[in-house]
Amino acid sequence: MFKTYLKTAWRSLIKHKVNSIINITGLAIGLACSILITLYVADELSYDQFFPGKQQIVRVNTDFNFGGREMKMAQSSDIMGPTLKKDYPQVQAYTRIYNNDGARLIKKDNEYFNEKRVASVDSTFFEVFELPAIAGDLSHALDKPGTVVVTASAAKKYFGTTDALGRRLEIKNEDSIKPFLVTAVIKDMPANSQFQFDFLFDMQDVHYNWGAATSHNFYTYLKLKKGTDYQAFEKHFPEYVHKYVLPYAARFIDVSSMGADSVNQILSYSLMPLTDVHLHSDRLSEISPGGNIQYVYIFSAVALFILLMACINFINLTTAKSGARAKEVGVRKVFGTDRKQLIYQFLLESIVMVVIAMLFALLLDFFLLPGFNELTGKNLSFSVLLSPGFLLMLVLLPLVVGFMAGIYPAFFLSGFRPVQVLKGKFKIGGRSGKFRNGLVVFQFSISIILMIATIVVYRQLHYIQTKNIGFVKDQVLILNETGPLADHATAFKNELLKMPEIKSGTFSGYLPVSNSFRADNSYSAAPVMTSANGFSMQDWKVDEDYIPTLGMQLVQGRNFSRDFVSDSTAVVINETAAKYLGAGNPVGKYLYGTDYQGNILKYHVIGVLKNFNYESLHSNIGPLGLFLKSSPYTASFKVSTSNMAQLIDRIKNVWEKFAPGMPFSYRFLDDSFNEMYLTETRAGTTAIVFAALALFIACLGLFGLGMFAVEQRTKEIGIRKVLGASNRGIIQLLCREFLLLVLLAFVIAVPVAWFFMHSWLQEFAFRTNFAWWIFAVAGGAAMLIALFTISFQAIKAAMRNPVTVLKAE
Repeated sequence: MFKTYLKTAWRSLIKHKVNSIINITGLAIGLACSILITLYVADELSYDQFFPGKQQIVRVNTDFNFGGREMKMAQSSDIMGPTLKKDYPQVQAYTRIYNNDGARLIKKDNEYFNEKRVASVDSTFFEVFELPAIAGDLSHALDKPGTVVVTASAAKKYFGTTDALGRRLEIKNEDSIKPFLVTAVIKDMPANSQFQFDFLFDMQDVHYNWGAATSHNFYTYLKLKKGTDYQAFEKHFPEYVHKYVLPYAARFIDVSSMGADSVNQILSYSLMPLTDVHLHSDRLSEISPGGNIQYVYIFSAVALFILLMACINFINLTTAKSGARAKEVGVRKVFGTDRKQLIYQFLLESIVMVVIAMLFALLLDFFLLPGFNELTGKNLSFSVLLSPGFLLMLVLLPLVVGFMAGIYPAFFLSGFRPVQVLKGKFKIGGRSGKFRNGLVVFQFSISIILMIATIVVYRQLHYIQTKNIGFVKDQVLILNETGPLADHATAFKNELLKMPEIKSGTFSGYLPVSNSFRADNSYSAAPVMTSANGFSMQDWKVDEDYIPTLGMQLVQGRNFSRDFVSDSTAVVINETAAKYLGAGNPVGKYLYGTDYQGNILKYHVIGVLKNFNYESLHSNIGPLGLFLKSSPYTASFKVSTSNMAQLIDRIKNVWEKFAPGMPFSYRFLDDSFNEMYLTETRAGTTAIVFAALALFIACLGLFGLGMFAVEQRTKEIGIRKVLGASNRGIIQLLCREFLLLVLLAFVIAVPVAWFFMHSWLQEFAFRTNFAWWIFAVAGGAAMLIALFTISFQAIKAAMRNPVTVLKAE
């Protein structure tokens, strides 16, 4: 019986070639999109899921709200981990991760390499994060100073083998070189982890002001004992703050008048499960760039909708072609075939079609995966589909999709009454026609929503690119990791300034982009800091040429000058910081801070900068102060040349003269600026691709329905033409019905698209407006594309000779 069903299904596909091609094409595209997005979503959801005991691992987050500025940090103080382990038995183990030292210069033969995948960790790191060792005892690998654990890739790079135990890495730090003993080799950290380190150094070699309870520079992870509810454990944090943080903070701020409620409002801690960090964290300075759970939801929904649209095409075209199979159903029923057998037959036809479409979809994905990886920034492999989970999905998906696409047509076709069919009284239309129209409206609604979303995303990205952000980001060349210049930094800079293409240059560790190092400290307008007059402010160490090189604008006062020795205790603040100093001109007023010992530092304000966006446009502009201090770790040069490659070669030659053997690397400020919006850019590009595919699938179905409508009305068209109807009138008649459906889809899509995209724009502190023409463009485009799709069939019908049509009838 099954073999007979299969033969019948195959013959039906061959007989209705055009209908089959349209269905298989739509289903193949829908399945290909679904498989690609499933790979993406599965990868995003898999982050850090491989760690044993992952349910027990949490990270300590910090929320700081001082002087009206709220900061949500992924880091905590250096005392947090050891103190919680000491005071609370619920903590099984802790570890801290410190990477504020930046990159490390590691020597190989006579050459140094700038390694950025580095961190300093506690010896307890491997108690919290159980990673597979290739060699060495991880439980004691970082017990002593001067030790390092490396990955297999790092060991092969520097020693040519993973057998690296007992060997030494030479690390350059300014003018000194320190050897580190390799005590263990671990497997490379998986790509689906926030921890992307090749070198783990012992924490004892970090130069830090230990015991600073109010300085938050460490990623602190706790491994709680089994059965401990992390949300219940969070209730101990206010006790920790009052016992340890307030006594330390009393060095800098008058805490005597602060009640418990106000303290908890200023500083609070919380815990975040390890497996939530990648997709659910929106905090500053994550260890590695995170994902966004919203985009996972959006991509999943898009995949589902595209697959549904492909199924809708199948339903529409199958029910539309029902007249061609009505007699077949009638005859089979007369010969004793019951409805159940007919349903099995039509469902099997549907599944066969989906299986064929699945094969084409896998072939499409094989060629599309590299481009999809580039689009999403992933490194997904086609071999993942061979894993048991995905193989099961590939087997079940044709069955599920085949059932979804075929269940309605199966019941619809098997429900024909044989007497009416064989007497010629069977008519197509009625409820099935309304159902098909409803499905067309759904398809185009989704397509229009995606088009509106695409326009809004790209309009916001254009706004970001063209907004006056308060500094010049174009033609600014950045030299990375210039620390090896040491005392030769000024001489190097002066040598470069002799080049006519270089207009100005500056050394600093701080740039107005999110991936630049930055520091927040507390300041006040009075010598005694209180919760009323204190505020948190970013402080950047810069030189005299920083402001002119980056094209920042002074609205009051002056820039730093080499002619004023007193500028060593001066500060240039932005307009936001100026508001905290009270009314009137802030120039000449004083700003007070403290050092690590609690000594009061007094700075006089010499200038006010016009506010500029030094973080992503997701954030408001906070207080900022520029201080005249040495920070020779990054060099920025304003350049003007049409031959950038030649200029960089000349700069490299000068670099090799002043820092022989040291790695030379560079980037451009505008590229770093664009990296802040990489997620949005990728989302916008992905939206374009999926919107185009969704529209193509919808038009594919519309093309099939248009072809069917023309076939059904061939005699009517011939009679109309004989009676004097024009070609234009015939085309309008055939197109009107479908354009009304697209118009209805537009009316439904507009409020839905507005709601979701309005919510998305609220994530930006600075955003474009929601212009009315966005809806008009999306709706107009959908109407024109639909008109073009239907017109092809309509024009073909209108141009046919009515005599030939009526003669055939």
